[in-house]
Amino acid sequence: MKISDFQTKDVINIVDGRRLGQISDLDLDLRQGRIESIVVPHYTKFFGMFGGGADIVIPWRNIVKIGSDVVLVRLDEPKANKSDDEDLHARS
Repeated sequence: MKISDFQTKDVINIVDGRRLGQISDLDLDLRQGRIESIVVPHYTKFFGMFGGGADIVIPWRNIVKIGSDVVLVRLDEPKANKSDDEDLHARS
């Protein structure tokens, strides 16, 4: 399977049935030659046009099934990755 094949699939959380979005990136372990996690952009406002968004990083172990159109994942509580700037402000 090509990386571009992943990017056309919708990611669905089987815990609540929510569509999380489409895969934008993969986190790879080049030494082991395997995928560590998938990355889905998370937009907090109207179609991501107004306001910032963060990425949802989904570990490979949370992927339940990869189908022809969707990737089913199990996330009890999707957590978005914060940017470094957000982390600095939160610590202040």
